[in-house]
Amino acid sequence: MSTAAAELVRIEHRDGIAIVTLNRPEALNALSRALVARLGEVFRALAADASVGAAILTGAGRAFSAGVDLKELGSAAPGAPLESLVSDQLPAAIAAFDRPLIGAINGFAITGGFELALMCDLLIAAPEARFADTHARVGVVPGWGLTQRLQRRIGIGRAKELEFTGNYLSAEQAERWGLVNRVVPAQELLPSCVALAREMLSCDAIVLKEIKRLIDAGDATTLAEGLRIEDRASKQHMQRMATSGVAMRREAIQQRGRAQAKAT
Repeated sequence: MSTAAAELVRIEHRDGIAIVTLNRPEALNALSRALVARLGEVFRALAADASVGAAILTGAGRAFSAGVDLKELGSAAPGAPLESLVSDQLPAAIAAFDRPLIGAINGFAITGGFELALMCDLLIAAPEARFADTHARVGVVPGWGLTQRLQRRIGIGRAKELEFTGNYLSAEQAERWGLVNRVVPAQELLPSCVALAREMLSCDAIVLKEIKRLIDAGDATTLAEGLRIEDRASKQHMQRMATSGVAMRREAIQQRGRAQAKAT
C-alpha cells in the first residue's frame, strides 16, 4: 500500500478505542474510490483486531464527508456505468465490525457521507453538523442503505421529506428528530465520544457484541421474530454463565449508580 493511500484514513488507538478519521479535508472528505477502498481495509482490520472494543468514525476539517467524489465521477469515461464507480464493499466491511461504532459528526454529512454516518450505531454531532440527501437531485438511486436506515431512525414521513427534497437538516433539528443522540460543542465532540466509548468498554465485551447483534437483527425483521431471536440468544447465554459473576457485577453496578447519583 502506498503512503498516500494509507494517509487517506488516519487511525489512532486509545486503550481499546480506535479513532478512524477520514483525511481528505481539502475535498471535504469526499469519498473517492481510493478513500472508500482504504476505509474498507481499515474496518476489516479492526474487525479482526481483538484489542479493539469500540470505534469512533469522524472527518478531518469542516466536513464528516461531502459524499461520493463528484469530480472523480465526472472524469469517468463517457458511458461508464456508475455501478463501477461506487464500491459496495464498504457497507459490508463496516457491518463486519461487531463492536460499538460511534459517529462523531463534525460537519457536513451529505448523500454518501450521510449514508456512511447511518452505518454507525449512534451519532454525536457538533453544532456545525449538517445532513442532507441529494440523491434525487444528482440523479442517483441510493445503494448504501439510506432509504432503509433513515426511516428507521427518524420515521418514514421525515425520511421522505429529506430524501424527496434534498434539503439540509441542522444538528439541532437532527437531535430533535432522533437522528443524533446529542449535540455537543465542537471542541468537546471527540472527547465526548471517547468518554462514551470508555463507558461501553466497561461493560461485558461478549454480551455487548451480542446485544449489538440482537438489536441489528431485530431491526431487520418483525417484532415477533426479533423477540424469538432474543429469547434463543438469552437462553443459550444463561446456560453458559455462572451466577457468582452476576453477583459481583451487580455490586459494581450499584456502586456506579450511587456515584452517578452523587454527581448529579
